[in-house]
Amino acid sequence: MKSSPIRAYIRLMRFDKPTGIWLLMWPCWWSAVLAYRGLPWMEMILFLLGAAIMRAAGCIVNDLMDRDIDRLVERTRNRPLASGEVSVGEALVLVFFLLIQAAIIAVLLGKEVFLLSFAWLLPVILYPLMKRITWWPQLFLGLTFNAGALYGWLAITGELSLTALVLYAGCVAWTLGYDTIYAHQDKVDDELVGVKSSARRLGERSKFWVAVFYGFFVLCLLFVALSENLHPVFFLFLSLVLFQFAMQVIQVDINDLDDKKVMDLKELIQMAEQPNCGLLLDEAYEMFHSPAVSGIQYVQDLDSSN
Repeated sequence: MKSSPIRAYIRLMRFDKPTGIWLLMWPCWWSAVLAYRGLPWMEMILFLLGAAIMRAAGCIVNDLMDRDIDRLVERTRNRPLASGEVSVGEALVLVFFLLIQAAIIAVLLGKEVFLLSFAWLLPVILYPLMKRITWWPQLFLGLTFNAGALYGWLAITGELSLTALVLYAGCVAWTLGYDTIYAHQDKVDDELVGVKSSARRLGERSKFWVAVFYGFFVLCLLFVALSENLHPVFFLFLSLVLFQFAMQVIQVDINDLDDKKVMDLKELIQMAEQPNCGLLLDEAYEMFHSPAVSGIQYVQDLDSSN
């Protein structure tokens, strides 16, 4: 039974499954907060909107290119394009509209962000093809999915730094880790239709390598925290991240990933976004303990004028 057109469009853009929006947004926020050394609310709102729009556009592009394969895979055969609920023409119009909105947001974030995001469109378009030519489409996803770690820094400073690049590298490893686990859902169907993935390439060694990828991510966050002299509260949250990653690797059964277990895994990944909490608390602490905010500077200036 077909759903209503509006519901089909929502499913096509994955707005009914918002986890991907948060995964796309967090690197933007981490980077922007680090560069601003505070809470840049306007940029954070724009990045939230941009993440929702670009994630939707990316999903449509992916479904357009994969619609023939999706019909052969149990988990994806009911997607709107694969099932015929949405036509190719309708999907193209929708993705064009979304890209226009994304371009407007990129302009509002600054010339540097606009230019880099425009150049980043090519990897976004090429990503669905990677599963046909390489065993590492999850790595390519990480490279495209985490550009926000660069955008955030550019939006605030107008240039890149070693901190932004290290954060980006860590986020790429993070995505490579959790998407390798996801890929085990489809490994049987992928083998039948000839689709490649890191799950198929790593096989039974996947859990070990996911632990390596997560460990690299934590090391990158540690480097960022030390280089930016973050408050000790951040390290508390970083320790929670490390614990949650360890539990995820230990508990996941890569050979038995049904829909419920995947949903549990998504919740665990969302919990592992503790660096955002740590950064926000760190910067809030700095803001409310800075002389300008606390009023100390005002009192000192008043005394000196008398």
